[in-house]
Amino acid sequence: MKEVFMFKKVLLSVVVSLSALGAEELALEKRIGQMLMVGFHGTQAPKGSQICKDIQEYNVGAVILFDYNPVDKKKPKNIASKRQLANLTKQLQSCSKDGKLLIAVDQEGGKVQRLKSKYGFYGKFPKASDVAKMDQSKIKETYTKMSKELKSVGINYDLAPVVDLDINMKNHVIHGLGRSFGKDPKVVAKYASTFIDAMHHYGVLTSIKHFPGHGSSVGDTHKGFVDVTNLWQEAELEPYRLLKDKADTVMVAHVFNKKLDEKYPASLSYKTVTKLLRWKLDYHGVVITDDLQMGAITQKYGLKNTLQLAINAGVDILLIGNQLDPEKTVSTKKLVDTIASLVKSGAVKEESIDKAYDRIQVLKRKL
Repeated sequence: MKEVFMFKKVLLSVVVSLSALGAEELALEKRIGQMLMVGFHGTQAPKGSQICKDIQEYNVGAVILFDYNPVDKKKPKNIASKRQLANLTKQLQSCSKDGKLLIAVDQEGGKVQRLKSKYGFYGKFPKASDVAKMDQSKIKETYTKMSKELKSVGINYDLAPVVDLDINMKNHVIHGLGRSFGKDPKVVAKYASTFIDAMHHYGVLTSIKHFPGHGSSVGDTHKGFVDVTNLWQEAELEPYRLLKDKADTVMVAHVFNKKLDEKYPASLSYKTVTKLLRWKLDYHGVVITDDLQMGAITQKYGLKNTLQLAINAGVDILLIGNQLDPEKTVSTKKLVDTIASLVKSGAVKEESIDKAYDRIQVLKRKL
């Protein structure tokens, strides 16, 4: 086993080295573009659309799709029907240079599923707390069905499963919605592993979340600052340790924990992302932020500072959903220009951009 692990590490370093050669040849702005996951308005993405132009001009690496439209609640934002969604993802891929644009949704089951019955999808996948009551074969069948449906409409990246522990009965965003598989880290990791395997069966990438643990919280980071210092337990790290070699990506939450970093929330914390996740837990894959437009971040940090801190923390993919506040939509041009200026001023090292770019290319080779 030790020899196999060493071989994998050597192979990964060779792949990263090869992709680094490509990174040096690619313009800075196009390397930055690969680090962005952006949300946009529209159920189509023809060649002249803004999102298509952004993908082509800035080499955008990922998009996130939603059904709910905060601008016009009577119209879907990106998801209206099976045929429409399949066509949209096809259009998006045709805009990308390599045909490997990461097209993501949040499809967990229960309350969190973007592919709803009213749009012609199955839409009845159970929440994690109910899945935990099923036998293993039924769980595998459930998530394989979910994976197949995602693949059928061109979704190649599911921002799931949740591996938060169900340890605070007052937690509304995890416990209250039944988004956790349970209290036991080994049980949570077991069910999450089944979820990941099912997704991989149809070529769908995954993201375990919300590092370093959102299950102990009381507040909701969508709405504002959430301090878990006195509630967080070290056991919340265990699913990440158990799944570190299987996880495609890890999503980092915006929770604040003084025990881990006395100054910054997890998603902006070098101590949490690099020292804890990468060094202590030995995770070598892609790290993605939760939506950087959530209240926990926007109420305290400006865009430039947020991007600087997240990249310097060791994050690879910066999620800007353009979903939570219609008045605060951020253009791809502004994101790329802001990060490029941070690199040119020395506030962000170009090496950090290259490392993120390399890890993302390794991830895309799985598609």
